[in-house]
Amino acid sequence: MTRLSFSDTVKGEERDGILVVTIANPPVNATSASVRAGLMAALAHSSDRPHLAGLVLTSTGTTFIGGADIREFGLPPVEPILPVVVEAIEAHDKPVVAALNGAALGGGLEVALACHARLALPSAVVALPEVKLGLLPGAGGTQRLPRLIGAVEAMEMIASGRTVKAGDAQSHGILDDIVEQDLATQAIALARTLAEQELRRTGDLAPPALDTSAFDEAAAKILAKARGQKAPAEAVRLVRLACEIPLPDGLAAERQAFLSLRDGSESKALRHVFFAEREAGKVAALAGIAPRPIETIGIAGLGLMGSGIAVAALGVGLTVIGLDQTPEAAAKGRERIVGVIEKSVASGRLSRAAADAQVSRLSVTATDADLTAADLVIEAVFDDLAVKIDLFRRLDAVLRPDAILATNTSYLDPDAIAAATAIPERVLGLHFFSPAHIMRLLEVVRCARTAPDVLATGLALAKRLKKLAVVTGVTEGFIGNRIFSAYRREAEFLIEDGALPHEIDAALEAFGFPMGLFAVYDMAGLEIAWARRKRQAATRDPAERYVPIADRLCELGRFGQKAGRGWYAYPDGKRQVDPEVTTLIESCRTEKGITPQSFSSDEILARLLSAMALEGRALLTEGIAARESDIDLVMINGYGFPAHKGGPMFWSPGA
Repeated sequence: MTRLSFSDTVKGEERDGILVVTIANPPVNATSASVRAGLMAALAHSSDRPHLAGLVLTSTGTTFIGGADIREFGLPPVEPILPVVVEAIEAHDKPVVAALNGAALGGGLEVALACHARLALPSAVVALPEVKLGLLPGAGGTQRLPRLIGAVEAMEMIASGRTVKAGDAQSHGILDDIVEQDLATQAIALARTLAEQELRRTGDLAPPALDTSAFDEAAAKILAKARGQKAPAEAVRLVRLACEIPLPDGLAAERQAFLSLRDGSESKALRHVFFAEREAGKVAALAGIAPRPIETIGIAGLGLMGSGIAVAALGVGLTVIGLDQTPEAAAKGRERIVGVIEKSVASGRLSRAAADAQVSRLSVTATDADLTAADLVIEAVFDDLAVKIDLFRRLDAVLRPDAILATNTSYLDPDAIAAATAIPERVLGLHFFSPAHIMRLLEVVRCARTAPDVLATGLALAKRLKKLAVVTGVTEGFIGNRIFSAYRREAEFLIEDGALPHEIDAALEAFGFPMGLFAVYDMAGLEIAWARRKRQAATRDPAERYVPIADRLCELGRFGQKAGRGWYAYPDGKRQVDPEVTTLIESCRTEKGITPQSFSSDEILARLLSAMALEGRALLTEGIAARESDIDLVMINGYGFPAHKGGPMFWSPGA
């Protein structure tokens, strides 16, 4: 057995007349310059040696090829570029068999598509996720995949970036076979068999037949979800081209589109978000600090928020003890939690066995002392300072000294809550977003006296819960709600100054928000914010500008969708502009002597986005937020800011 080295990251060995080429570029075997050069060297080695009948391409570890090397993002390209490598693989005069030992993502799948056959372990997955970075496959994916699996399936896969499991990939025709064991051995045998046959080159397959009606219907759904993003639209266009023009022309069109998107604002924004997520949760002061072990968590308060947290915790293998005020309330909370789990079973997202295992780790109680076994307790009770302080004092009396206490407050001061406990060093904030089992964002609040290992534990728990953790200091509303308050306040100023709710909402939705601000208010209900404003009225600075329009709506019983009217009217449940609201707004302007102005969509956006960015800048100055990118992540993942715009700080640099 001859061992060879084609580059620092690509090795080879000759086995039974086949060159087995192995990529070793941890952690995900990305297609770095070294990998690309090594693959080209391996192809050349094969061509020059008549005794070799073919090649097998595989990788070390549990990933075949995880896509591009992120370290090369934004740098000048280094030859050979991936399209050249892919074309060389497909054109090779000896069979090349891809042996997928794990995920083949992006350029990894494009490499596999260029091979003459594809085998995979059952654990393998495939995807072309470039659209999530505002890009397209740039090495033939938009042209080869349709030839292999059809136009509609390829378009949906490329435009969504979704991941396909091995079984589905085989049924679609992406994989030739799934093998349980001895992957390399079976790939070698297949390569020897193919050496006696005419090679099946994906690019030489006939363009797929285009069912125009089905294609257009699927494309319309994709474009509606894209909300104006360019990459999904380009995916639709290029897959259609794959059905209509020769492969070389399609590849040229793909390359041109890839380069245009790569240099465009949307991809730059999404790459900013990509790198921001890798930085989020990193705290330099925690280097070398080990988190405390967490296996059992208590959840005090089993309403919608507490139940959602419980579902998330049970889903990752934690044991949950739920606490509520009475046995009846605790039982109702358990019923709510189990109900969410059962919905996952009914939808096919969760097996019966997995659901039963989750429920077996859940217990509920109305007795504080039953939380003794908890390593960490998260309170999710009514957002009232006295209620939370009373709860934490009670928990102080029953929990182990090493157990951690976390508050889920949205606006209250967690330092005041911690100060009421005997061990404030074990207190931190874990601000979940509702519904907690679905929303990805988690603000991890560093209180004034939070111990380093407690903060590290909060971050470790967030990772285990599959949440995106962003560390914040203590301020009213933390990062997200404080910026949201500034954004909301500016929107209300705009209403007084001359804009109307539907004009503001239209501008936000055209920008890429999934729903306008005032439509969101109506969906959530206006009465909770009204109650909060009334509680704050006594301490409000009378010199500060205050807009009473939302209060007037509530006084009229206009509490939003569930009342059939709020900022909008909802006859038959459908949102409509309401002339009565316009009249009320005009009356409030007249009372203040405000002469209304006319605002363009761009002017509305400029004011709202500037308000967000200015408040973000204040959070950075005060040391509440560590990075601009953290602020962007909070607004994207918690408040609907379009990711392809990068977040308010990225959008408004230097604000």
